[in-house]
Amino acid sequence: MSGAPAAAPTRLGPEFAKLFTANLTWSLGDGIAKIAAPLLAVQLTTDPVLISGVAALSMLPWLLFAIPAGILIDRVDRRVALAAANSVRAILALGLLVLVATSSLTIVWLCVLIFLYGVGETIYDGSVRAVVPSIVAKPLLPRANSRIEAGELIVQNFLSGPFTSLLFAVSVLIPLGTNVAAFAVAAGLALALPRAASGRQYAASGSSTQPWYRQFADGYRFIWGNRMLVTLWFLSSFVGLCFTAATATWVLFVVDHLGLDEALFGVFMLTGAAGGLLGSALAQPLKERLGAGRAMGLATIVASLSLVLPGLVPQLWAAAVSGFVSAMALLVWNILVMSLRQSIIPGRLLGRVHGSWRTLLWGIMPLGAVLGGLLARIDITLPLVAGGAAATVAGLVFFRFLSRLPNPEDVDNGDEAGPTDPLVQS
Repeated sequence: MSGAPAAAPTRLGPEFAKLFTANLTWSLGDGIAKIAAPLLAVQLTTDPVLISGVAALSMLPWLLFAIPAGILIDRVDRRVALAAANSVRAILALGLLVLVATSSLTIVWLCVLIFLYGVGETIYDGSVRAVVPSIVAKPLLPRANSRIEAGELIVQNFLSGPFTSLLFAVSVLIPLGTNVAAFAVAAGLALALPRAASGRQYAASGSSTQPWYRQFADGYRFIWGNRMLVTLWFLSSFVGLCFTAATATWVLFVVDHLGLDEALFGVFMLTGAAGGLLGSALAQPLKERLGAGRAMGLATIVASLSLVLPGLVPQLWAAAVSGFVSAMALLVWNILVMSLRQSIIPGRLLGRVHGSWRTLLWGIMPLGAVLGGLLARIDITLPLVAGGAAATVAGLVFFRFLSRLPNPEDVDNGDEAGPTDPLVQS
């Protein structure tokens, strides 16, 4: 390798710009799907358990397929993985469009399509998270992840959300048709990403010659071998369980209990988008001022407490405040924890460790969604109060641990060639 180290980069560069553009196109389709699914579900049933079941099935693939997806991501060109995932979701979106157009959609069909869509998401999400540290230097990871999160929020919520909700009253076929086109275009853009996005630069130090069936435990072994990671893993999973239980019946709480017009649901969700946008802007400054760990600890407590507010004060304004504050704090947490993980995990293991991480983190969320539905049958506000309170307690108990976590640039994962290496950037 070269002798003197390259100067620390200060800009994200054109390679990241290409990834950012491709991800924006995917975000359009994903945003439409996330708003359309609960609205279609509410049209088909008002049972809280069935509604929460829809949310559970969207996350169940992470329990079943995250690790196989991670193995795939570490073995193939990650650009091809991105294109394949988007192609599958374009086909599924077309199937949903046909079912709705022929008045054949049932709650069972909706659940099947959402589950299959989630399978494709395990591949797409893992690929994107693995690509970022391949083209971005460690000191810039929080900034890069902030840009990605902010872009997704703007497109999914400020564009896709209102577009989908308002046009549901005109014709549901318009947003569903746009969804098909968005995923198809995103598949094409993924193939145009730079060579660095492929992940092939890590092949020499990886285990690509090892049979795939022997790689299932690689991610788990890496996490268990790092005490900091394993503690953060279990804490993240428990808080995720609490948040899923609290919000699984959010659409019923806002539309049926608080009386919000169904056509305005997407517009109402802009409160959360605005908070998330602020959180994406605050992540890097908070990390520089407080340190990544302390910022993550504070974000956990603030986000958790905000869930309790609409449960205790069931008014639209309280729900709006909760959506804004919780999304703001969650984005700070997500950006910083993702950046820290990307800096710790060697490039050759990014897919497998990410898959193992999400297997527990998102795999346990269907349980939270079902739990939230059962609590909502007792009282629609109970999931918010119970979920928010439990997450707050966890944040307080582990605040000292979180406050001691390092910044991403202070971690050495052993990779010999970083994204500033000219061999990687070409």
